[in-house]
Amino acid sequence: MLAQVFKAYDVRATYPDRLNEPLAWQIGFATAEFLLAQAATQGLSGDGAKQLIVGRDMRRSSPALSDALMQGMQDAGADVLDVGLVDTPFVYFAINHLGCAGGVQVTASHNPANYNGFKISTVHAKPVGQTTGLQDIQAMAASADRATVTPHGGRREQRDLWTAYRQHLLALLDPRILDGRRVMRVVIDASNGMAGTMIPKVFDGVKGISMERINFDNSSGEFVHDPNPLVEENLKQVKAGVLQCRADLGVCFDGDADRCMVVDEHGESVGCDLLLAVMVQEALQSQPGASVVYDLRSSRAVVEAIRAAGGVPVESRVGHVFMKAKLAQVNAPIGGELSGHFYFKDMFNTDSGARAMIAVLNAMVDANDATLSQLVKPFKRFFQSGEINFEIEDKLGALAALRKAYPAATVHELDGLSLDAGDWWCNVRMSNTEPLLRLNLESRDAATTQRMVDTLNPILGKRVAH
Repeated sequence: MLAQVFKAYDVRATYPDRLNEPLAWQIGFATAEFLLAQAATQGLSGDGAKQLIVGRDMRRSSPALSDALMQGMQDAGADVLDVGLVDTPFVYFAINHLGCAGGVQVTASHNPANYNGFKISTVHAKPVGQTTGLQDIQAMAASADRATVTPHGGRREQRDLWTAYRQHLLALLDPRILDGRRVMRVVIDASNGMAGTMIPKVFDGVKGISMERINFDNSSGEFVHDPNPLVEENLKQVKAGVLQCRADLGVCFDGDADRCMVVDEHGESVGCDLLLAVMVQEALQSQPGASVVYDLRSSRAVVEAIRAAGGVPVESRVGHVFMKAKLAQVNAPIGGELSGHFYFKDMFNTDSGARAMIAVLNAMVDANDATLSQLVKPFKRFFQSGEINFEIEDKLGALAALRKAYPAATVHELDGLSLDAGDWWCNVRMSNTEPLLRLNLESRDAATTQRMVDTLNPILGKRVAH
């Protein structure tokens, strides 16, 4: 059963058939043992060396799962600080704010309501993924037997950190918005998720944000639409809201509010790579000449925007474990992925939907009277295919065939196969769990992009419809 719930980056499965309270206790016990040992090796001392943060989302199963998880942690000797119903970035903040050994957010992020899971972080909110400890926790959980364990009697305490969290985030918002000198009209779709709790607690009372709220009620644990803003279908309400209210922008959050998608004043969704390009100028003002980390699937316009702003573009593998590590390694103020995850140095190198919204608002204020679509337009100079999935069993064989078909192309293999053929360029990555290849291709004109997608199709397999 444990093997079915442990994924590459977190624990996630349907409740209660796969993930349930007995498993949550085992995982809590193992997680505490792992995190406390990690803290000791890093020299963490004082109360924080034994303290773990636990937060949860609004799913119906979250209270019971978090209770079992925390009991497992206590039985392993950890002191648990229960921060309650919070967004995932809140847990990252709390770990750093209090100097704790790590923490867990009970959430299934953008998955349907019958799913739940655990996002685990160690000291400084560094992510625990398959290659950074999750395999160890799985093995330790498998041998954790509640019937034979002698509880170590760790304490549990409820802790309210909303005031500190609000202060931290609002200190990053442009003062002209804070005091109302510039008023931004924003339509926010909370997707019936944790943004419905977080947005009012953090942004209510800010004079320069005029807010229209959609799907803020998260009391039922159910969703009007899937809490995945990356799917265009799920942006219909926020797009309509922007047009109806004549808003400056719209923001749609995922279930645990660690990522978001942004819609411009015309109700058009903005690609997250182009949104990163918009954010770059402001991010580099406080750290001139710094590196900026970008998802290797991003438009070439992002690299050009970083260089034009005086920064150093740094490519990263896809996935939050890799992005966060790279951000810390190169001391970058910001990084971004196509998935809507944006990472910030001033958020402890973690992803935050609220901080991403602040970054966009700040960029718009800096641009005086420019609209969001006007800010994005200069970066729309290349034509992207979007991510296209191809079904094929022999994924390695297809990548080898692609490389052989274009021997003159520049090649690198940081994450999958990236080719630059001069008039077009692409990245092809393998799915870890399915017989799929994922293509992102770009060129200087729409006809070339379409022609090359059609040309590569026979090499990559059967195109999968969205």
